[in-house]
Parts: sequence; structure tokens; C-alpha cells
Amino acid sequence: MSKYLRIAILTFFMLGVTSLLASERSFLLNGLDSKVQISKPGKIDFVEPGEDILNILDISDPANPKLAANLLLSNSLFGPPTNLQINPEESLALVTSAMKWEQKNDDWKPAPDNRLFIIDLEKNKPALIDTVEVGMQPSGIAISSSGRFALIANRADRSVSVVSINGKTARLSQTVPVNDEVAAVAITPDERRALIVKNSSNKIGVLSINDSHVTYDASYDMPVGQFPYNIDISPDGSYAVVAHTGNNGYSDGHADSLVVIRLDNGSRPFVENYFTAGDAPEGFAISPRGDIAIALLLGGDSILPTSHWAHNKTGQIVVFKTNNGNLQQIQKISITGLPEGIAFSGNGDYVYVSSFREKVLRVYQVDGEFLIDTETRIELPGTPASMRGRAR
Repeated sequence: MSKYLRIAILTFFMLGVTSLLASERSFLLNGLDSKVQISKPGKIDFVEPGEDILNILDISDPANPKLAANLLLSNSLFGPPTNLQINPEESLALVTSAMKWEQKNDDWKPAPDNRLFIIDLEKNKPALIDTVEVGMQPSGIAISSSGRFALIANRADRSVSVVSINGKTARLSQTVPVNDEVAAVAITPDERRALIVKNSSNKIGVLSINDSHVTYDASYDMPVGQFPYNIDISPDGSYAVVAHTGNNGYSDGHADSLVVIRLDNGSRPFVENYFTAGDAPEGFAISPRGDIAIALLLGGDSILPTSHWAHNKTGQIVVFKTNNGNLQQIQKISITGLPEGIAFSGNGDYVYVSSFREKVLRVYQVDGEFLIDTETRIELPGTPASMRGRAR
């Protein structure tokens, strides 16, 4: 074998190893909002904009997240904690900016934004590569299982944006009016349907998808509980769970619903059952394994004034066995500070939780169907408003 052939073989081998290592990287996104503060329980302050941050953690070692990048990008507490997601190949991240801050006299006030940030995760350090205009107040986002397109729920526009994805390029390809404010969206694994959360009208709508072209038929709308706000679909696509915060998105001390929608019984989705986790479940996710689901209760210790009867109710992490959509509560963990962000590792072995007041990310190990606190805490450089990992 010649010297040059040996060099060529070695170079090919090293490039293959490098590519393999890059493909094994896994990430977690945290949206940090600097514009909202809680100066005392029950009082939300709008402050002069500082530096919002997209915090990107490398969770290739899921028990020990490491910082990959902090990008100075606008983020918002107002909206479900699902305004960001990573494509299935973990090469690209999409992040929306739902609200921007405008100064009126001496005060700062929120106003709808319309930006979608495109993040390249394959660079040595993840970086913003493009910004795309979508609908007004883009809130929940869902990337399809093939990674070919994404859907974005636009609250102020009462529409859904369809964004086509080709490699590192993302472009607005369609806008679908849906007649109501819409906060969140989830796509079925077979990419034939999507469910949209109509938070202000207390309904779940159904989108039909044909090769990335999306249509909406209002006759399929399903009435659900008060103020639905978040949604996830089981990995096998047989059912969805809708989390309701009630009380216009705030804790009030009263229990709120988790609604199960059947997706595998004929051609029409329907509401099958009602369960509850407790007061104001907002953060919600089903495990990639499909065996458990977790709801985060906002709690009253931060959002309710001290004079309110439910102020002393802390937030909670509530774990359910899913049982094909028959939710059985099996564990509760108290957590202070307005918990909203939740995500599973890619294989479902670990769970990450953040709370707005604590400015930390907690790491839990999944042992069978129960969570074990690893006591690992990751300090975040701001107040976490949203969290998401890889699309299934």
C-alpha cells in the first residue's frame, strides 16, 4: 500500500468518525425572557428590555448537560412553553419570538412580534443563520416527524403558518386562517393531521395535511375544557392529551383538566376522556417511549398574591402512567417558582424541568415509571420561559 493511499484511507476514516460524533450530538433549548419580572407574589412587572437568551445545552450525555451556546434572541413568557423545537436530525432549531416590547410614555408594553429564528446546530458552536417573518404572535411550534415542514400557531393572527424546511433553509409556504386565537399545535407521526389549540374559544381544531399542504375544516372542531394551552401526541399517534390552565392562563387554586383526544378510531378525532393533574397544568410532555406523561402545575406561590387562599400552593411535577390514554397519576414532586419548561431526553431516560423564578434546570432520571432527582442543577443565565428538545 502506498503512502498516499494510507493517508487517504486514514483521512476518510477520521472524517467518518467526526461525522458520526456530530450526528450523535443531542440538544436542549431554553428560551429565557428578560422583559418580565415578578417583583412580589401576584405582581407581574414589564421592565425595560435587557438581553433575552436562547440557551442551548448539549445533552449528548443526558445526565450532565453542558453549555453549547447562549444566543441573544428575543423570547417571551407569554405563550405556551412550546415556541421552540429541534428537527429530528438535530441539525436545525426553530424558535419564535411571540412578543416584542414597545415603550409608551415611561412604560414598556408587550406587542405581537412575527419573527422565526433559524439556528444551525451543526456548527462547532450553534448559530443564528436566518430570520423569517411568519404570522403575528407566533406561539406554539411543531416540526413534522420527517423534518420537511413545521407548523406555527399564531395567536394574534388567528392563523397557522406552514414553514417548509429544506436542509438549512426554512421558508413560509402557506398561511392557514383558523377563525380563532390559536396557541399551540401538534402533528401526528404519519403527518396526515395536526391538532391546534384554540385557547380563547376552548376548542381543539383539526388540520388535514397532504404532502405539506394544509387545510382546515371548522366542522371538526372539538369542545374541551377552560383555556386549553398545550398539547402533545403519543409516539404511536393513537391519542393526544390537551393541558388546560383555566382562569385565562393563571393559577387560581382550582383543579384544571387534561383532555384525551382519540386519533386512531376511524376518520374523525374525538374527545374520549377527562382527567386532572391539579391547578393550571401548562408544561406538558409525553415520553418518547410513550409509557409516561408529565404535567407541570404552575402553583400559586409566585403568581397569586399572598392574600389569596391558594397562594401557598407550590408548583408540582405530576407523573402519569399513560395506559393508551387512560391517565393514572403515580407521582407528585413539589417545585417552587412557576414551573413551565419540560422536556425528555431523546430516549426518555431523563427529564429536564425549569421554573421561571429559580433560574435553574433540574435533571431527573426516569426509573421505570418514576422520576428520581439526580440533584444536578444547571444555572441558567436568565428566567426560563420555555423548553423543548428534539421533535419525534
